[in-house]
Amino acid sequence: MEIITFLFDLIMHIDVHLELFVRHNGAWVYALLFLIIFVETGLVVMPFLPGDSLLFVVGALAGVGLMSYPLSVAILIAAAVAGNQTNYAIGRKVGDRALGWKNSKWFNKDAFDKAHAFYERNGGITIVAARFMPFMRTFAPFVAGVAQMTRSRFTLFDVTGGALWVGSIVTIGYFFGNLPWVKAHLSHIIWAMILIPGVVVLVGYFKDKNKSQSRLD
Repeated sequence: MEIITFLFDLIMHIDVHLELFVRHNGAWVYALLFLIIFVETGLVVMPFLPGDSLLFVVGALAGVGLMSYPLSVAILIAAAVAGNQTNYAIGRKVGDRALGWKNSKWFNKDAFDKAHAFYERNGGITIVAARFMPFMRTFAPFVAGVAQMTRSRFTLFDVTGGALWVGSIVTIGYFFGNLPWVKAHLSHIIWAMILIPGVVVLVGYFKDKNKSQSRLD
């Protein structure tokens, strides 16, 4: 329970925690950022770590000179690409066994099924689109590995998606993250970043499910 409370506080007040870390630890923040994004995108057991909100806050901190904008973007893209490559490799290793796994404390089978359905519908572009969707971005590369997508094709989508995701959100944070209205409503913006993409994925998943059911009927 304490871990859940800590993670919730970390996600909802990522701006406060990250700024304090920068002020007390300086350049070590870049190692921390690499680790968080690598783990969030590279391990299917860690989809709850902050992603979009973290990138936005990094941009905001770069906007006031507490961090380097180009260095932050470069390190975060490297972490996002490396994380996806790791996740893809794990998916290729476990193969079809993953399709039979059940929900557990460490593996969210429902999230995996949604990502799998999304992948089946959209193919490789899923790797790019999923970057902007919490939970989906953790499971999409794993699903691509399970589906045996070729490494070269996956890498193309991986690098493209990672650059678009990191570049766009950090840049938005850089230019808009320090506006008074944004700072006053940051918690609401973080909730929107989490909930809106999730709703889009759920709607698409249930539409596909209904279509499949209709064909069977």
